[in-house]
Amino acid sequence: MKRPGSCHSLYLRSQPCPRCAQPCWVKGHLASMFFWAAYLLSLKLHIAYCWAFSCYKTESSPSFSLPGDYLLAGLFGLHADYLQVRNQPQVTRCDRPDSFNGHGYHLFQAMRFGIEEINNSTVLLPNVSLGYELYDVCSESANVYALLRVLAQQETDHIALQRDLHNYSSKVVALIGPDNTDHAITAAALLGPFLMPLLLQQIRKVNFLLHKHTVAFDDIGDPLDDYDIIAWDWNGPEWTFEVIGSATLSPVQLDINKTKIRWHGKNNQVPASVCTRDCLEGHHRVVVGSHHCCFECMPCEAGTFLNKSDLQICQPCGKEEWAPVGSTTCFSRTVEFLTWHDPVSVVLLTANTLLLLLVVGTTGLFVRHLHTPVVRSAGGRMCFFMLGALAAGSCSLYGFFGEPTVPTCLLCRPLFSLGFAVFLSCLTIRSFQLVIIFKFSTKVPMFYHTWAQNHGASLFVALSSTVHLLICLMWLALWTPLPTREYQRFPHLIILECTEVNSVGFLLAFTHNILLSISTFACSYLGKELPENYNEAKCVTFSLLLNFISWITFFTMSSIYQGSNLSAAYVTAGLTTLSGGFSGYFLPKCYVILCRPDLNNTEHFQASILDYTRRSGST
Repeated sequence: MKRPGSCHSLYLRSQPCPRCAQPCWVKGHLASMFFWAAYLLSLKLHIAYCWAFSCYKTESSPSFSLPGDYLLAGLFGLHADYLQVRNQPQVTRCDRPDSFNGHGYHLFQAMRFGIEEINNSTVLLPNVSLGYELYDVCSESANVYALLRVLAQQETDHIALQRDLHNYSSKVVALIGPDNTDHAITAAALLGPFLMPLLLQQIRKVNFLLHKHTVAFDDIGDPLDDYDIIAWDWNGPEWTFEVIGSATLSPVQLDINKTKIRWHGKNNQVPASVCTRDCLEGHHRVVVGSHHCCFECMPCEAGTFLNKSDLQICQPCGKEEWAPVGSTTCFSRTVEFLTWHDPVSVVLLTANTLLLLLVVGTTGLFVRHLHTPVVRSAGGRMCFFMLGALAAGSCSLYGFFGEPTVPTCLLCRPLFSLGFAVFLSCLTIRSFQLVIIFKFSTKVPMFYHTWAQNHGASLFVALSSTVHLLICLMWLALWTPLPTREYQRFPHLIILECTEVNSVGFLLAFTHNILLSISTFACSYLGKELPENYNEAKCVTFSLLLNFISWITFFTMSSIYQGSNLSAAYVTAGLTTLSGGFSGYFLPKCYVILCRPDLNNTEHFQASILDYTRRSGST
């Protein structure tokens, strides 16, 4: 009998090998043939892995080593391997949480116990003490690192590559493990050229009797004895074994009595032996180790699907398609934009249309009462310029609904920005002009007459509007917004939008409007003590506050979300801004015209001015 090894051991258990689905037997001399065939490969592995593991250091516990006259090495998987798919080679750390391997720990303790029993015995190896160095080979990288430590020379703790390796002497005289087939293949390739066991020169001298069997080896390290094929039979905690066949080396022959094999299946049926069962739908096979039948099942990533014709590779979906994680097919992406019939769109369209109707109605109301004190104090004919700017901004919001086109992308945002800039310019100069009339006309009469004779208000509005128009033209020329299909933000959506949404041109135009808003607030604040009929500080402050809040909300949302709802957010911000400007400036005047006609007369305005003059004179 021989001691069982790894996958291809000398024992035949009641189940086949879980890796190759074949009974576990092998002839000893095949290993030696494999070792020498891998000779050149092993030398390359030494050079490559010595560099790779120069930075891989571990702290050994005292229980991992024991000094002695002769050192034995043990390679056991105390932790499970890291089986995730990797895109590049990495060294696996063994001391990862939740990776403890109980089976490897039992083998580890068994070797320690066995060596300690031998050392404590006065019969087995008198006057000789055995030591050990044990390693945790949780992965292929840890396995290679441990093998390199095993092959190190006693004096230098380095591996010396020599032309003749027959006389090479390492600090370890024999190796036990690893119990993993893939790791054993790597160990064979590395240890073969150095004649480690079945590979030491001393093995040729071995000759002893064990259980009435002579244990001896030939010149190349192969055993001279034949093998018994043994089946283990477990019955609960009890077990027995029976010789069911034999293997001879000379001549090479294998004999197995299949009738003596007792399988654990029903009616002694041979169980199906596979390393891994078929993967679930949408999961592809990731081969683990050198056996194609041993694989891990990993779900296909989002945007890929598993074609049944190739179970190893997930195929990417087309540009217009998408797939969730673990999918077997691709689905058409949903094309998303702000449609006309969407409930949110219906609400916004209704509110915008109502605002536009109010603007048109106010225009007609102001035309009818053009020469009344209320309309004249509001700016007279300049009010129509302001109402036209609000109407242009309101009309531009309709372009955000429906599928984006070249005209809508070119006109929507610049037109809204320009319309609101014109409104703010008029509002700013109107507030400034009231301050000049009531506070500086008598103090600085020359400035007031020069301002009035040269139409300073009209010049300011024209200049400010022209500057903003040039900014918008530069915006369209340098950062031209065009319709596009966006695929990156959402895996299942195609977002139809305009390019250069938050371009430098848009930010310049927005900055100009912010400066105009601040100027409007400053001028209205200076006129907070004007007569009641001319004091617009509270209303202007209210409209500007709505303006700031709406755009701060929009930019906050655009920084964390990108999609069709962003267009709805822009329309909401724009609608709030326009509504705030209209309600803050024009609604109070419409209220006086329609509901308080008794206040819309010259006498009332003159009384208000006289009261302001009296209060100013008293202070």
